[in-house]
Amino acid sequence: MPTITPFRAIRPRRDLAHRIAALPYDVYDREEAQRIVSREPLSFLRIDRAETTLPPEVDQYDPQVYTQARALLDEMMVKGDFLREARDCYYIYELTMDGHVQSGIVACSQVADYQNDIIKKHEETRPDKLKDRINHINATDAHTGPIFLTYRAQAEIDGIVDAQKTAAPEYDFHSEDGVRHRVWVVDGAHGIRSICTAFAQVPLSYIADGHHRTASAVGVGLRRRAQNPHHLGNEEYMRFLSVLFPHDQLKIMPYNRVVADLCKHSVDEFVATVKKQGFLLEYVGKAPVAPEKKGIFGMYLDNGWYRLQATDRLYGNGILNRLDVSILQNHLLGPVLNIGDPRTDRRLECVGGIRGLSELERKVSGNVAFSLYPTAMDELLGVADAGLLMPPKSTWFEPKLRSGLFIHALDGSCLK
Repeated sequence: MPTITPFRAIRPRRDLAHRIAALPYDVYDREEAQRIVSREPLSFLRIDRAETTLPPEVDQYDPQVYTQARALLDEMMVKGDFLREARDCYYIYELTMDGHVQSGIVACSQVADYQNDIIKKHEETRPDKLKDRINHINATDAHTGPIFLTYRAQAEIDGIVDAQKTAAPEYDFHSEDGVRHRVWVVDGAHGIRSICTAFAQVPLSYIADGHHRTASAVGVGLRRRAQNPHHLGNEEYMRFLSVLFPHDQLKIMPYNRVVADLCKHSVDEFVATVKKQGFLLEYVGKAPVAPEKKGIFGMYLDNGWYRLQATDRLYGNGILNRLDVSILQNHLLGPVLNIGDPRTDRRLECVGGIRGLSELERKVSGNVAFSLYPTAMDELLGVADAGLLMPPKSTWFEPKLRSGLFIHALDGSCLK
């Protein structure tokens, strides 16, 4: 079973939570993040993306970016923008978007559970993103963004969460995108014990969103363990910040693809090659193609949309080879467009489904874009249970958790 524990969170003052809370660091490019921080000086993006507070010529991975992140966090602590919880607590975090409601438990998960495959992963990671978050964790001495975990739903846990939500919430606000965020503090002995006992019946948890943050947190923890001759096993660096949601409350959107060029093919040659690869191809015109079921893809090329359908011969054996993201990678992106490693190839850009198909059209200039049908939750769990890994950026979850509502300090030597 995955062990989850209460912790002493660093969290915003109640009157500032709506201003501090920010979407995850990797949702924005640098220009977008800069606009957010300029508009809202308290946005947590100042800390998660500290290059937004430095001159534009400073590279986003420059060491001074991480030093700046630590300085900004210390500054907000000194000002009293953030408070340190007096005792170990769990928290209930509810998000409501367009009538869809999901409620998770904010807790610390264990590095050992990740090592022992009790926390399951389903996506590959990118080395540059891992290095970035490792540097950020080490500099701030904190986990600043929660990792989005899921577990197979348990009626007992649902009941405990619902009971906690009958009290007045600590936070209750709407973010700019219309999502409602509510948070309850679980600090009573009975509530804490109930959650611990109920989770003893959960066999596994799964990373839904945050593979890079998880791997980075684990990497930092293991390195600190190796460097600490007095390591006992209960150090804060051996736990990481997480929010755990039941699987039946989650909503997955597609993660679309843009490729920077046609790999020396002309438009006509590329279209002919797509057909040869085993896709049925229909030119649609200007109307965007949002796939209506598994096995259907949209393709935006030369200012027009095509509808692609995978034929039976493209479906390989096993759950991984039957995923739409795998079919696209294995039969088009890899062999035709030469995207050999989607983790590192700079010609490939992944675009979250929340941005809509117009964002694909905006990004395409002499290149090609693909819209996909969302990966299903049972596919995600099945891949993880089988110990397999999807291509990176295979799932986009909405609504997104906000960073800045909960911070987990790794040793508390500062941030007091």
